[in-house]
Amino acid sequence: MKKLSLLIAIVAFIVTSSAYGQKLVSSKSQIKFFSTTPAENIEANNYATVGTLDKETGAVIFSIPMQSFEFEKALMQKHYNSDKFLNTKEFPKAKLKGKITNINEIDFTKDGSYNANVEGDLTLKGVTKPISEKGTVVVKGNKVDVKSKFNLTLADYGISFVKGKPASNIAKSVEVTVQVEY
Repeated sequence: MKKLSLLIAIVAFIVTSSAYGQKLVSSKSQIKFFSTTPAENIEANNYATVGTLDKETGAVIFSIPMQSFEFEKALMQKHYNSDKFLNTKEFPKAKLKGKITNINEIDFTKDGSYNANVEGDLTLKGVTKPISEKGTVVVKGNKVDVKSKFNLTLADYGISFVKGKPASNIAKSVEVTVQVEY
């Protein structure tokens, strides 16, 4: 009976250890968005994003606290968080749930830079849309870095102004840069 209990404990440990070894959790992250308009450039950075990456299945999940974006000017931050723009009180998080579709082409045991194709759903301001973007996975030693740069059309997520000063001061799309260290 003792041998059977010991065998079950060893098997449980191996299964648990291998399952945890496949999932990476972000230790550092930066999500940046940038837009340019005739009035001024707007840039904000978020260092509070949490992400996971499953090395075996390619599943990726990012949770982005929207009020954690930092702006150069306090007025920009106030407008960004307002109910007329992103309404971050009602919609405090954005979320990406997707998958690296070519995960088999990424060797997490070998240093190198690998192209990654990500498909999934991005939820922003309560609106979920499918996305398909490209990125890079860099493996170096025990670290894995994920990088991507893409454009988001704000109106796709219900973020737009049709008249007045904000309509001319806010770009129709923003460039999003993602850098995550696992």
